[in-house]
Amino acid sequence: MTFLRARRPEHKQQRREAILDAARELAMASGVRNVSLGAVAEAVGLAKSNIVRYFGTREEIYLQLATEEWREWAEAVRERLRHTSGTADVVTVLAETLTERPLFCDLLSHTATSLEHNVSVEAAHTFKRTVIGTVGGLASEVAGVTDLTDTEAGELVMGAAGLGGLLYPAANPSPTLAEVYARDPELAATCPQMVPTLVRMLSALAAGLPTLR
Repeated sequence: MTFLRARRPEHKQQRREAILDAARELAMASGVRNVSLGAVAEAVGLAKSNIVRYFGTREEIYLQLATEEWREWAEAVRERLRHTSGTADVVTVLAETLTERPLFCDLLSHTATSLEHNVSVEAAHTFKRTVIGTVGGLASEVAGVTDLTDTEAGELVMGAAGLGGLLYPAANPSPTLAEVYARDPELAATCPQMVPTLVRMLSALAAGLPTLR
């Protein structure tokens, strides 16, 4: 695919979406950490110098995708919460909706260590505002169907995202580790499974938060 220079606002928006789509597909195929700016440029049919007209860095592309993933995860949680009540069910909803979104989990695992670095202040500000607003909205809804306060519910939501990002790479080992596990069943038994591990950890968090009031 080869693009002419985008001049009109709608064409620029189309170009941004094409870049994000290419970056998303590459990350889904090989993981966020393995995608370079050059690979995104090649996939979308642009020179790297043209890519940076829309996103200053590779990290800004993926931070924007993380922003979108936060919003989409929140909507998935809200939809499930409409048919849910009680802390145990909410914990399951948080764990399952995260596990169903591997790209989001992958992005979460890289957010603090790389995606919030080498980005503009504006990009970082937009991302943080989105996360805070999303967590606040979900917290209110979680509190409404549990015995948690809004603050505690917000901590549970943030805990779910944080633990999801931490567990994802461990639950989806590299080819080298997969070979190690294949050779050593004792080590394989230590590889966590996303949903049951998240449910157990979040259940402990949800039970413990009210004791700290």
